[in-house]
Amino acid sequence: MPSHGRQPDADKLDRIVAEARRRREERATTYREQALKIYPWICGRCAREFDRTNVQSLTVHHRDHNHENNPPDGNNWELLCVYCHDNEHSRQIEEANRGHPPGRGAPETRATYQPFAGLDTLLKRKE
Repeated sequence: MPSHGRQPDADKLDRIVAEARRRREERATTYREQALKIYPWICGRCAREFDRTNVQSLTVHHRDHNHENNPPDGNNWELLCVYCHDNEHSRQIEEANRGHPPGRGAPETRATYQPFAGLDTLLKRKE
């Protein structure tokens, strides 16, 4: 088999990926458990309440979007339901696609269209 010579590389890659996943899961379990102890089980966006029967749908969102930033006091976390969490990350992607830094939003712009311009003149004509 021609791929026989590549098997050790594939095995090494599999081990690296498995180790990275294990570490990620350990990290997530740690900060998730901490966040669930610190914060009430309520979504920070939609205010949906959770209990032991549905807490698996409550996620930990990193406010600065850095999953390595996990201070023990939890000041970089907020609990969000899976729907609000997905929405938050969708907004982050949309902002990045428009060239804005994550979490900053678009620069403030003002509308230039004035739908009621000239209305006072029109009203005066009828009087």
